[in-house]
Amino acid sequence: MNNASFILNDIKEYLIFISQVKNLSKNTTSAYERDLKKLAKFINDLNLSNYSEINNEICSAWIGNLYSQDNNPRSIQRHLSSAKGFFRFLKKNNLIESSPFELVSAPKSPSNLPEVLSPEDVEQLLNFKPSNLIEIRDMAIVELMYSSGLRVSETVNINMGDFEEDMTFLRVLGKGAKTRIVPLGRFAVTAINNWIIEREKILTKSEALFLNSKGARLSIRSVQLRLKKMATKQGLPPIHPHMLRHSFATHMLESSGDLRTIQELLGHSSLSTTQIYTKLDYQHLVKIYDQAHPRAKK
Repeated sequence: MNNASFILNDIKEYLIFISQVKNLSKNTTSAYERDLKKLAKFINDLNLSNYSEINNEICSAWIGNLYSQDNNPRSIQRHLSSAKGFFRFLKKNNLIESSPFELVSAPKSPSNLPEVLSPEDVEQLLNFKPSNLIEIRDMAIVELMYSSGLRVSETVNINMGDFEEDMTFLRVLGKGAKTRIVPLGRFAVTAINNWIIEREKILTKSEALFLNSKGARLSIRSVQLRLKKMATKQGLPPIHPHMLRHSFATHMLESSGDLRTIQELLGHSSLSTTQIYTKLDYQHLVKIYDQAHPRAKK
């Protein structure tokens, strides 16, 4: 039995807790598992045999080790968050008296702003003219994601029964198994109805709205590839699905300035997450000012 067996057993219990009690997604749980197994290996390599031997210096050394392996600051922040959550779990279950990770900080990551499309780019993308069943489906996906600011994972998980009030609203299952109601724009409704007509041609028992040609639920990877192909056809650089969500939020903020509503539509649990779009809106205002104000022109 290796020295880190004491932590590996508790990691298993923690993963069950965050998956079944906190309802974190499979992808998030898998990310926690990868991060914590790296921590367990680091502890094993140091021949530590119990939690009392893990102190602040060892925690900092682990962060330094991650940095030496060329992990970027954002990745290291995620590793640290995983460790802190795990040690809080240990403390709550009286397995440790205090967490050695509480005072450990990760290197700050650069504030990379989300990539967004201009309204002109969105219009160019949505001028796409579908010519077959698959392209009609793709058009419905893009219209829906831009209309309602959906994540790609939320989009592929939509079922036929998730629409409400004659397709005026859509029930969306978001992160943390939280459900929210989002409105649908008329262009999205038209595109979805066009797809539903075509969908009936595919023999399937699936409840999924978006299907592949074999009648199975469409995968996230398929949406990524199809959107890239659609953008290329429209003479645009490659576009990834999250750009549509970022563009939805940015364009809504530029028009309304209503950050709280945008937070609800995006399904953000914290307003601070949504506030990154105010930086993009500020950049937009500066650009307009530089172009329009006679004393700003260079």
